[in-house]
Amino acid sequence: MSNPTTQFSRKDFLKTIFLGSLILPFLQYCSKKGKSILLKVTGTNHILGHQLWAKDFPIYSEEIKTKYLIVGGGISGLSACRFFSQNNENDYLLLEMENHLGGNSSNGQNKFSKFPLGAHYLPLPNKENKEIIEFLKECGIYQGDDENGDPILDEYQMTFPQQERLFFKNSWQNDIVPQNGVSVETKTEFDRFFKMMDCFRDKKDILGKYWFAIPVHDSSREDEVLQLEKIIFRYWLNQQNFTSEELLWLLDYSCRDDYGLGIDYVSAWAGIHYFAGRKNNWSKKYKDQVFTWPEGNARLAKHFSKYAEGKYLPNNLVFDVKISDKNVEILSFDNIKKKTKKIIAEKVLFSTPQFVNERIFNNTKAKNFNYVPWLLATITLQNDFGGDEELAWDNVIYGSDGLGYIYDQHQNVEQIMGEKVITYYRSFSTADCKKARKKLYALKEYQLKDLVLEDLKKAHPLIEDFIIEMQFHKIGHAMIAPVPNQIFGNFKAKEPIDGKIFFAHSDLSGISIFEEAFYQGLRTAKDML
Repeated sequence: MSNPTTQFSRKDFLKTIFLGSLILPFLQYCSKKGKSILLKVTGTNHILGHQLWAKDFPIYSEEIKTKYLIVGGGISGLSACRFFSQNNENDYLLLEMENHLGGNSSNGQNKFSKFPLGAHYLPLPNKENKEIIEFLKECGIYQGDDENGDPILDEYQMTFPQQERLFFKNSWQNDIVPQNGVSVETKTEFDRFFKMMDCFRDKKDILGKYWFAIPVHDSSREDEVLQLEKIIFRYWLNQQNFTSEELLWLLDYSCRDDYGLGIDYVSAWAGIHYFAGRKNNWSKKYKDQVFTWPEGNARLAKHFSKYAEGKYLPNNLVFDVKISDKNVEILSFDNIKKKTKKIIAEKVLFSTPQFVNERIFNNTKAKNFNYVPWLLATITLQNDFGGDEELAWDNVIYGSDGLGYIYDQHQNVEQIMGEKVITYYRSFSTADCKKARKKLYALKEYQLKDLVLEDLKKAHPLIEDFIIEMQFHKIGHAMIAPVPNQIFGNFKAKEPIDGKIFFAHSDLSGISIFEEAFYQGLRTAKDML
């Protein structure tokens, strides 16, 4: 969602590819006090994806040849396309199961606003992330340096005031670190925790590697670092004598927001990385802000998409792979034309999540990968919602099961006079993600409505009277969760097969943020060349 404190930049949500965004519409009208609310449910194309279990597809009737094949059109696959194109390699083809590109960086739109259907912002990169900085320059976001060497950034693509607020003790406060009415002991714990994170942020090993780096693959492998990845974050916090309710809430919220799971499930390494991975060392002026847009990170996916023009087949589900001495043969089902295609390539990059690869390759590698289900609810409200109250970009409710909501029109440059559009986020932080996923898919429109409104009414008791429409977006495998041994224990899953099949996806990093997907695609494409 946004920064836990003005001292730290935030990581990209979600950051793994999910199985697409084919709309599965279900419409229902709910009447309250004579007023109708339109309810809609959308989600990923899990129905087509689940056909990988049966693989009951027709024999191939078309053959295509290409030098490089990329399977999966999320950020990692698009990043690979960009690298190929910029390195004078144009003989490549991209297959995507959905009818659009972007994966978790997708969006929807109604007549009032665009809105995200997944990741919705990008923090400022570290100065060491030169490849991402170059991408931001290409996008027109980074516009060079001033006379002091500080980056000149397009402020219209950064969070406008008010950036964030917290509903705490029955009133709204600026910032999401609890402040009003907290005890002296709690303030002391906050100060001690953040000072500790300052030390972790700069800490390096004898080889000069950061303990906590972005991308995570560049992080130190010293024993002391690896031990942090083997224990639960809450256990580590207990070891450090952090007991403040407000501090533990903030840390739990932060982990749920970025990783899907809270402090009872993620590793201590991941919990610390949330605060220490971003170095705040590129820009002195803007380090507390993030890049964001009404449509979220779909704006970044759109910048990438030019590298897929004329080289992209949507609605294609890859279901079979065969390796020969000279090439790789892929079978893909075209869900629009209802026919199977054979694609022959010299090398193939699977930028698909491991739970998909598990079905394609008939292996069990994905059993060690924990994917958290998410629910997004985009709500259209009457223009008088909130009265004179100013909505922030990020609006968080203390103690909530959800993660608050984004005011989607906050970043609109034009004067907003009409209806308001907000997007509510909720991850299902639990020890059994599979069970939570089944429960999410089973929930009906009215149940989803009650689930969301029960949460939002804590801060907005009368919100239901202002609702025009609610759209619920279910993502069953939204993001990889960095539970203990997830980050440093699954690198083998990325190893190429026979020098012909390669893998790149943010779930291989163990953290689902934009930067990880970006580097997964770029570095793997480089290895392929």
